[in-house]
Amino acid sequence: MPQTVGLTYGNAVATLSTLGAEPVAWSVAGRDLLWTGDPAYWARVSPVLFPTVGRVRGGELRVEGRTYPMEIHGFAPASEFSVAERSAEAVRFVLEDNQETRRRYPFAFRLEVAYRLRERVLVTEFRVVNPGERPLPFALGFHPGFRWPFGGSGRAGYVIEFEQAEDAAVPVITKDGLFSSERRQVPLQGRKLPLDETVLAREALCFLGARSKHVRLVSPGEGAIRMSAENFSHWALWGRAGAPFVCIEAWTGHGDPDGFTGDIMEKPSMRFLAPGADSRHRVEFLWQPEG
Repeated sequence: MPQTVGLTYGNAVATLSTLGAEPVAWSVAGRDLLWTGDPAYWARVSPVLFPTVGRVRGGELRVEGRTYPMEIHGFAPASEFSVAERSAEAVRFVLEDNQETRRRYPFAFRLEVAYRLRERVLVTEFRVVNPGERPLPFALGFHPGFRWPFGGSGRAGYVIEFEQAEDAAVPVITKDGLFSSERRQVPLQGRKLPLDETVLAREALCFLGARSKHVRLVSPGEGAIRMSAENFSHWALWGRAGAPFVCIEAWTGHGDPDGFTGDIMEKPSMRFLAPGADSRHRVEFLWQPEG
């Protein structure tokens, strides 16, 4: 059964689950900032995505002429991680290949997810290791849902603010969750995307090859949550109509292009680790009460 690990630092509190190495709560000075995970809308809170991000065509990976079943965003969200280290303000989770993962992904790997809590900050450090004897293809993502609103003034006036100007034309996602060659415009106003019920109602907004290293969820007069990402390539925004949350996602890879039939080694935006190599990534949540 999944267990939870509680972290405290001053007036900051975080709760992490061994299921998926997922943050399920984060609060600063009594203000809850993460989504609660209501199954009526979306049961998860902040899943870690691995070894794929998004959907693979037909729900199958193709590796050296064989097919392997793979769910959306990989198997890490549904995997039980072990606790390798723990203190009052930090924890490190580990997932290694096993009989079940090899049934869906025939590669040796080690995924470490470490959290460290500070006064207004929750830091996440990822390490992907290839202990095998052949190249390891992987994609990594982080999918946190933040409360919208996170204050008492309602949902109106919230904006997503990118660090840098981003392309306002995003890929159209097919009914099967694949990336088409079509693009559609989103209502970016400079670096800001005003949030309302319509913006996220259709599909995820995927900013591929993004320039920004951080993105903020800004409330009118109540502060902001800044999410920064190191060694990630893409940002995505996702929600559900009427749901009191918005997801700001950092990805190294993305879903299959519509019609893709290639091997995993040919899949766009995958990363590859040589035998014995590792790859490190970092995400930081920062509460900014000044907005």
